[in-house]
Amino acid sequence: MTGRLEGKVAIVTGAARGQGEAEARLFASAGARVVLADVLDEQGQATAASIGSAASYLHLDVRDEARWAAVVEEVVRLHGRLDVLVNNAGIFPAGGLLDTTLADFERVVAINQTGVFLGMQAAARAMVPRRSGSIVNISSIAGLAGAPMFIGYATTKWAVRGLTRTAAKELAPHRVRVNSVHPGIIETPMLQTFDAVHPGTRERVLQRIPLGRTASADEVAKVVLFLASDDASYVTGSEYAVDGAWTA
Repeated sequence: MTGRLEGKVAIVTGAARGQGEAEARLFASAGARVVLADVLDEQGQATAASIGSAASYLHLDVRDEARWAAVVEEVVRLHGRLDVLVNNAGIFPAGGLLDTTLADFERVVAINQTGVFLGMQAAARAMVPRRSGSIVNISSIAGLAGAPMFIGYATTKWAVRGLTRTAAKELAPHRVRVNSVHPGIIETPMLQTFDAVHPGTRERVLQRIPLGRTASADEVAKVVLFLASDDASYVTGSEYAVDGAWTA
């Protein structure tokens, strides 16, 4: 993968661990300067340090419009440009239609949906004047099909599809590309935590995956890398399922 992002500058949100960490590591190995953004400051700083000199860390609550502006401004000040944004940050709360409170619903919308909107807006303001850029929004297979008992999560991941497609058309004249990635069941701390709370989850979902296994975070990161790179120069407004044929 070396060189595919050579000279580019990227922000990856939710990058302290899990999927975002895998993306940040892969981007750095491909030649990018990577800014990891998260609310898990200690873990994020440690992850950035372990990646090496190509990586740095900035605190970012994706719900905070002013902080988004400050992060993008700092990245441009330090590196002179912003080429790639990966909107990866998100939460995965369980809860059905009848037992999800308004407060719980609004919280997941604020992080998973509004956070993506604010990120695209802040990044586009830096990318449009340069007439270049790639935004990759991490949705989910829950954004491609119904997800019973995950009403808030599924709602936001469907919304990410709409945000992506609309922004892709708006930003295309400015040569800024916007795409979404829809992971299936990925081996991350989030899955491990859910399986611990709801024993047997892993076995049940494996039965629904035609490929017969979960994916590693690196397998998703490689698709994100493609979309971030110039190899995807004519790809925008597209949706990439990385799910072992779950939604086929």
